[in-house]
Amino acid sequence: MDSQEVLNMENGEVKGMSNKDGPHLIRNAHTMSSSSLRKRSDPMLLPKVRCRILRQFLSNLQEVILGTKLCLLFPAIPLAVLAKCYQFGRPWIFALSLMGLTPLAERVSFLTEQIAYFTGPTVGGLLNATCGNATELIIALFALHQKKILVLKYSLLGSILSNLLLVLGTSLLCGGLANLKKEQLYDRKQSDVNSLLLLLGLLCHVLPLMFKYAAASTDTFTAISTLQFSRASSILMLTTYLAYLIFQLKTHRQIFESQEHNHWVKLKTVDQLSYPQAEDGDDEKALIGFWSAFSWLVGMTVIIALLSEYVVGTIEAASDSWGVSVSFISIILLPIVGNAAEHAGSIIFAFKNKLDISLGVALGSATQISMFVVPLCVIVAWIMGVNMDLDFSLLETGSLTFAIIITAFTLQDGTSHYMKGVVLSLCYVVIAACFFVHKNPSVHESTTDSLRVIKSATGILTA
Repeated sequence: MDSQEVLNMENGEVKGMSNKDGPHLIRNAHTMSSSSLRKRSDPMLLPKVRCRILRQFLSNLQEVILGTKLCLLFPAIPLAVLAKCYQFGRPWIFALSLMGLTPLAERVSFLTEQIAYFTGPTVGGLLNATCGNATELIIALFALHQKKILVLKYSLLGSILSNLLLVLGTSLLCGGLANLKKEQLYDRKQSDVNSLLLLLGLLCHVLPLMFKYAAASTDTFTAISTLQFSRASSILMLTTYLAYLIFQLKTHRQIFESQEHNHWVKLKTVDQLSYPQAEDGDDEKALIGFWSAFSWLVGMTVIIALLSEYVVGTIEAASDSWGVSVSFISIILLPIVGNAAEHAGSIIFAFKNKLDISLGVALGSATQISMFVVPLCVIVAWIMGVNMDLDFSLLETGSLTFAIIITAFTLQDGTSHYMKGVVLSLCYVVIAACFFVHKNPSVHESTTDSLRVIKSATGILTA
């Protein structure tokens, strides 16, 4: 009995599930990018295990834990827990937690893809769209719970900047150098849609900042008006993102799927990189059962939540110990480490001259953070009674503005070369250097000042 039969026994049958006789997954840029870091573990010892439940568990364990090239980072998870329990240095807890989040983010993508085999392409697409940036969302929610609004804003801003400049820039740079004698083309339709959404999100960030500087009234009234405007804008942003999901998954699915799916089917080298059994032609098959994937997904989400709490709770201690500002750690280090798996996959496909996939990963993630995660945090903060607005301050909003505009100009002609990657990468280096030398105020001090201003404004309005 092989591992495929074991996983199907979960559902009461011993039948291989492929794209011919069962639910299949429509691959998009995110699933294909994360697949490039996966590997198949050797199941040769499984038939010797007599206990069916144990054999099934070992099969799932091999696929989930050992089925990634990042499995060497999994020991950082128990080390982070031990460091927390035995009161090791808080910078060590921060570093180990950050390392442990890297393979977990890739495994969440893998598990949502496995669930999508059983739920169909529409529900699977919604799962991938929702869980695509699960790590950033969980970190943001814990920062919100601890009322570290600056850390929350910095981390979300860093995710957008990282995807637009670092991921896309290094992908175009590596792809251009690896394909010097080839013309690199990509479909502009997908990038145009994402650029429009990013510009809309940018408008919702710029207007509160402009309102603050243009208002002639006192700071108290400006703060409460900015908060109210931010909440209204967040509702509109979430509505727009819902329309984008309908556009992506239903009405214009071909814009986001056709190029990537055709490349996946035609290129055996990519299939062999992800799953060696693709040589036999069966390249779309669920590796674990539905309930196993769901259980593993819940468990890993809990672990991500635990490590995210460690990261948020120790980020200031790491900043003081390393002599680096909280803004630099949140904007630069957190996104790089948290999305390392997805970023590496994007670069791998750029090497293979599959820029549609690389653009789908970078722009798709940036759009999701800007139009879904950020406004969702504002609404959740509203429900929790925490005052969070869309004003990301002048330096941060200016960096976001230039990043979106430069990216839009870079992608306007549908062709690519390594010089575009050089420009985007250097833009990221300049922004990183800026936040490295920028010394922001204490997170707690800034949050306390903001709360004091808004409370005083509320008292004046009530009086």
